Amino acid sequence: MSAAAVPALAPPRRAWATDLPVLAVAVVWGASYLAAKGITTAHTVVAVLVLRFAIVLPVLVAIGWRRLRALTGAQWRGAGLLGLVLSGIFLLETYGVVHTSATNAGLIISLTMIFTPLAEAAVTRVRPSAGFVAAAGLSVAGVVLLTQGGGFTSPSGGDLLMLLAALARTVHVLAMARIKAVRDADSLSLTTVQLGAAVAVFAVLAAAPGTGASPWSAAADFGVRAWAGLVFLSVFCTLFAFFVQMWSVRRTSPSRVSLLLGTEPLWAAAVGISLGGERLGLLGAAGAVLVLAGTAWGRRGAVRE
Repeated sequence: MSAAAVPALAPPRRAWATDLPVLAVAVVWGASYLAAKGITTAHTVVAVLVLRFAIVLPVLVAIGWRRLRALTGAQWRGAGLLGLVLSGIFLLETYGVVHTSATNAGLIISLTMIFTPLAEAAVTRVRPSAGFVAAAGLSVAGVVLLTQGGGFTSPSGGDLLMLLAALARTVHVLAMARIKAVRDADSLSLTTVQLGAAVAVFAVLAAAPGTGASPWSAAADFGVRAWAGLVFLSVFCTLFAFFVQMWSVRRTSPSRVSLLLGTEPLWAAAVGISLGGERLGLLGAAGAVLVLAGTAWGRRGAVRE
C-alpha cells in the first residue's frame, strides 16, 4: 500500500469527488499555454514567474498563518523540498514553451502519463496493470493525433526542456505521495510553503545578472490584458492547481492523478480553437476522442498500490 492509497472498493461518488477537481486543474493548465505565450518572452521568463507566484503568496500567508505556525520542522522541510521541485518544473516548462511550439509542448508534457506509473512501479515494486498502461498509451496516441493539426516540428532545445519538465512533474507527484512528513499536514499550509520556496528560487534568479528583465520592469510594461493573464496564471494555474494536486494525491494513486492531468493537451486544443482561432481537423478530433477514451478507461483500471 502506498502513502496515497484509498480503499480499492471506494464508492464511485467518492472517486468522482476526487477526480473532478483534478480534471479542473487539467483544464486551467491547458488554458495556461495561451495565457503564458501572451505575456512571456525569453527575456521575461523569470520576472513573470516571480510575479505569478508572489501575487498569491501574501494572501495565503495571511489566511493560513495559524496553521503555518502549527507545522512541524519536518513538515516545513518536506514542503520546502517539494517547492524546490516545483520551481524546477515551472522554469523548465516556461522556458520550454518559449523555445518550442505549443504543439510540441503539449505532446511532450503529456508523457508524464507514462513516466508516473513506471516510476511508481519502480518505487513500490508493484507492476502497473496492463489495462492502465494500455489506457495511458491510448491517451498518448490521442495526443499525437490531437497535435498534428499544428504540425509536429523538428526537435529543439525547447523540446528537451519540456521532456525534463515531464520528468520533474513525475518526481513532484511521487514525492507528494511518498514524503512521510507531509502526509497528514494541512494542504493549504503545504501549498503555501511550496509556493514560498519557489518564489525564493525565482527571486534569487531574478537578482542574478543575465537572467532578463526585472519583475518591476516587466510589471511596468504590462497592460490590462497582460495583467488579466498574469492573475489567471497566478490564481487558477498556480494556487488552485497545486492545492488540488496536494489534496488529491493523498486520496488516490499518483498514477490516477497523472492520467487525469494528462488530458491537459485536449483542453489546450479546446482553448486554442475557441479563443486562439486554431483549427482541429479530422485527425485532431480523432485524437481528442482517444484522449477522453483512454482517460476514462484508465480511471477505472488505475493502480491503487
